[in-house]
Amino acid sequence: MRAEAQNNVDAIEKSLALLRQRIGWETAEHRLEELNAMTEDPELWNDPDRAQKLMRERQSLVAQMDGYKAMEQEKNDSVELIELGEMEDDDEVVKDAEAALKALKERAAAAEIEALLNGEADPNDTFLEVHSGAGGTESCDWASMLARMYVRWAEAHGYKVELQSTTPGEEAGIKSATYKISGHNAYGWLKSESGVHRLVRISPYDSAARRHTSFSSVWVYPVVDDNIEVEVAPNDIRIDTYRSSGAGGQHVNTTDSAVRITHIPTGIVVTSSEKSQHQNRDIAMKALKSRLYQMELDRRNQAINEAHENKGDAGWGNQIRSYVLQPYQMVKDLRTSFETSDTQGVLDGDLDGLMAATLAMDVAGKSRAEANAED
Repeated sequence: MRAEAQNNVDAIEKSLALLRQRIGWETAEHRLEELNAMTEDPELWNDPDRAQKLMRERQSLVAQMDGYKAMEQEKNDSVELIELGEMEDDDEVVKDAEAALKALKERAAAAEIEALLNGEADPNDTFLEVHSGAGGTESCDWASMLARMYVRWAEAHGYKVELQSTTPGEEAGIKSATYKISGHNAYGWLKSESGVHRLVRISPYDSAARRHTSFSSVWVYPVVDDNIEVEVAPNDIRIDTYRSSGAGGQHVNTTDSAVRITHIPTGIVVTSSEKSQHQNRDIAMKALKSRLYQMELDRRNQAINEAHENKGDAGWGNQIRSYVLQPYQMVKDLRTSFETSDTQGVLDGDLDGLMAATLAMDVAGKSRAEANAED
């Protein structure tokens, strides 16, 4: 086996060993047997909250165990194919198997990181907001590019994406958009994307073809599920209805169906404009509870989530990531120094490397914080 292929095998086996350890393989199979027995109990659904919690735990454990077994089998199959190809002097088979190993190495590393998503809200669905910042029309166009980037990422990972509300820009792009992204660990993966994102490019809206810098902000917060209680006093909120704006046509709203909820103590404002007034009110209230819950998570984990406390305005000095399209091609995360020259791939939703680097840094920081606390 060639050196690069052997290095990939070694990296995969290291990731799988750590993944096995983090799953707790020695007790995982026994725990799955327990969960299967409990979920088959006809009395279980007399307590819906407990039933849903057990079902979620079982689903997560099955997904982790099946994923581990599939990757281990794929590694073994690829190694066997390489050995067979080398014996039969079939270079095409060897190349295909080596390419499969290279791709598997990346997936195994991502799975290793995902196994560390054990925060209270990491498994939850998530809301993702994109807001244009400094830069006028350029910024609105950049906000729409970011929104497309995250939608492409989510869809490529099998997540369900629902547009909750959008405000178009005056000339192009969007001023803001809110999405609900549903699926296992949606919040856990996306939480590191909160912050200001900076774009440098030749402006398509500048007749002189000058280079422009634009900013947009991204905010991510978990959907509050039935196991999380967030109390919102009626006197603490103001609910407004208004006519949502859009591109027009036969489906344009002709009634005040859009809903805006303002949480007076914190100044948080959430909106929903894509459904009926009743549905929009329900969606906006869930979004508000999720924002309040995110604030509580940040408060409890201030040392770990310091970036969440200091995002600031969408402008110079506050960015977490730079996307440079001119005079060179580079996307660089300023927190981890992870960078890639595949700018088009990133803008088309290839964010796994950027996310994994940030999550790994966050996990390392959490481990250090916990160790210091024990000392």
